[in-house]
Amino acid sequence: MKTPKRRYKGICLEFASQAEYEKMLEDKKRFRNYLKTKGKEHPELFPEEMPRGFNFCGYVESKKQDIKMRRIKLKNNEVYQIRPSFLMPYMIAKTDEIEKALYLRGFGVPFEALAYVFGRDPMYYYRAFIAMGKVNLVSTTVKSQKSLPKHLLADEKHTWISGEKLFAATTVGEGCMLGVGISNDASTSGLTSAYEDFKLEAQTLDPTYSPLTVNTDGWLPTIQSWLTLFPFITPILCFLHSWLKIQDRCKKVKDIFPEIKKKVWHIYHSISRSQFAQRIRRFKDWSISNVKEISILSKILELCSHSSKFKLAFDFPLSYRTSASLDRLMNYQDRILYSSQYFHGHQQSAKLFLRSCAILFNFHPYGFRSKSNFPDRISPFSDLNGFVYHKNWLHNFLIASSFAGSRFKHKKR
Repeated sequence: MKTPKRRYKGICLEFASQAEYEKMLEDKKRFRNYLKTKGKEHPELFPEEMPRGFNFCGYVESKKQDIKMRRIKLKNNEVYQIRPSFLMPYMIAKTDEIEKALYLRGFGVPFEALAYVFGRDPMYYYRAFIAMGKVNLVSTTVKSQKSLPKHLLADEKHTWISGEKLFAATTVGEGCMLGVGISNDASTSGLTSAYEDFKLEAQTLDPTYSPLTVNTDGWLPTIQSWLTLFPFITPILCFLHSWLKIQDRCKKVKDIFPEIKKKVWHIYHSISRSQFAQRIRRFKDWSISNVKEISILSKILELCSHSSKFKLAFDFPLSYRTSASLDRLMNYQDRILYSSQYFHGHQQSAKLFLRSCAILFNFHPYGFRSKSNFPDRISPFSDLNGFVYHKNWLHNFLIASSFAGSRFKHKKR
């Protein structure tokens, strides 16, 4: 999604409570000190001109929620509105009133069901959900240049709009969905345009950003699109996909399958390029002598022929060698798309839907079992950045999405 020409003028901040906020609203000195403190703690939430000073310039009053919001004017005459995180954008609701309904969207609960349980009407929840996808996906999720992943995974989720096939070009890094674009076909030009959304959004955070590697399933247009966008990137072939092709052919051949599986993953666990090459040569020789099924042998030889592509991963120890980290997130996509019976409107609304799903995944709180095993883990956002702005996931997202997640200016720190 391209950077909008219109600058977003909303700054969202945490306040202890509405009562505390209203007290602070009437005390200019206290409010000013609070803004200065937050500006030092989290400068990414404020305009870059903020340290030069600001003046208060009146209020904006929400009749819907019966609350006032302060506005500030910077030295460059830009005016910004300070919104507390307990209010949703456009004042559609108090955050805590809608948080649980939006959380359930992560499980594919229909909008009709949300309306039945929580009141209002289905379109109210649909609009609130879709609005989440309007922010800059990368810089809302990644809060500093140093946290931008250098190693990525990319693949296309097949979906449909009114019966016509679409390809959702999905980019993943460090356990978060960082890009979702849409293409009408799986050609190089179509996928380049779809993946370009990720590039444009990442470069609002770091104009010089260029990832080191991207793991793909080997589809040539996917690789070509990434090389078009980032000429110095190294595409790494997913080892898992090559194995799954062999496994699929072995369903009816149970006797030799365990041995093939053992040898394939023995290759994968090589600790050096030379050891990998040696093991794959031995596996090839063994397969030619022992595997009689032509359909299986052809896939084994195909895996062996990609040896040079697999070995590239040894030049980048932190790169992804399989697509497992991507597949888990695309399974999440698949569940939500299936539950909604895919798309029936326009491509732009479909794209916003997918982006909202990505935002919801990045900010959703981990479940009880995850917290029991890893008490310090809160959400994918916290894993990536090492902190949260607020303990509640929706408050955390709203604060992270100040300026729609993007400050639109760049300064190396």
